[in-house]
Amino acid sequence: MTATPAPVAPLLVFGWGNLSRGDDALGPLCIERLRALAAPATAVDYLDDYQLQIEHALDLVGRQRVLFVDASLSCPAPFELTQLQAARDISFTTHALSPQALMQVFFDLRGEAPPSCTLLAIRGECFELGAPPSPAALAHLAAALAWATDWLDADQ
Repeated sequence: MTATPAPVAPLLVFGWGNLSRGDDALGPLCIERLRALAAPATAVDYLDDYQLQIEHALDLVGRQRVLFVDASLSCPAPFELTQLQAARDISFTTHALSPQALMQVFFDLRGEAPPSCTLLAIRGECFELGAPPSPAALAHLAAALAWATDWLDADQ
C-alpha cells in the first residue's frame, strides 16, 4: 500500500545558517521574521536548518516556487538574487549541498524538473562563533525582507 502524500503549500521559503555564528544567522532570521509578518491565509511553508541536506530534496515536491535564503560574504550589499538551475557540483560529496545540487537530487529522484527556485543571498560581514549579527547585516536583512515580502505576495 502506498501512502498518499500530504498536500503542501505551493510556496516554500527555506533559510539556512548557524544562529551562533554572527551573520551566518541571516537565513534563519529571515525565516523567523517572514513567519511573523505573514498573513494567516498565505499558502507558504517555512523551513530552516543549519545547512542543506540531500533529504531536503523531498521538501521541493509539490511546490510551485521556492525561495532559498542564505548569508553570503561574496554577494553585493544588501542582497543578490539568482534564478537557479539544477546542477551537479562538488557540494554533492560534502555535508552541505548547494541549492543547485539539491535541485539536481530532486531531478534524479523524481525524473522531473524541480520547481522554480530563487536564491536570496544576503550580504554578511562577520561569521565569528558566538558573535551576534552585525549592524550592517541586520540592515541588509531588512532590505531583503522587504523584497521577500513582495515575492510572497506575487501570487496573491
